[in-house]
Amino acid sequence: MGILFAKLFGSLNKERRVLMLGLDAAGKTTVLNMLNLGEVVATMPTIGFNVETVSYKNLAMTIWDVGGQQRIRALWRHYYQGSDAVIFVVDSADPERLEEAGEELQRVLSDDLLRDAIVLVYANKQDLPNAVSCKHVAEAMQLHRDRQRTWHVQSAVAPKGDGLYEGLDWMVRELNKKGSTSSSSSSSSTRSSYASYASS
Repeated sequence: MGILFAKLFGSLNKERRVLMLGLDAAGKTTVLNMLNLGEVVATMPTIGFNVETVSYKNLAMTIWDVGGQQRIRALWRHYYQGSDAVIFVVDSADPERLEEAGEELQRVLSDDLLRDAIVLVYANKQDLPNAVSCKHVAEAMQLHRDRQRTWHVQSAVAPKGDGLYEGLDWMVRELNKKGSTSSSSSSSSTRSSYASYASS
């Protein structure tokens, strides 16, 4: 397993723990490398996890990228504790696996340790011919079933960086809202949305 650490300093930054999951070959490690390094790095299927600290705006986010092969998914729960947000990466050009992705995400979110975590779904590989819309991704994954959860689906092309920072912008705003309000949760404060980028 590859473990990469980047130490970033900034006394004003609030530290957050972010868990990045998804099925195998969805592009999770490419997302992490683009956010951390700003470039594409040759990757192999993650057996275990990668972890990086990414500083963005006023947050220092420790992002755990955990392998998505089926035999590894049972180990995901060992990374839940302390997570403020979940990034779930899906291959939007493989619509036949979106239902499976939705089932895995719902299983993850059913754990009490992630009760208050917000969810950012990257609908990755939007540049491929078979890619479906963010709305289609949300519906296929049945994200609307979770009425107590704040979530957002963001279209993305990870190798180009398209959509990645727009997704982070949403996540930073929501994490800041959580930090500035009381810990009590109510259905009136939950939000769901999806956004597509306009490719040039």
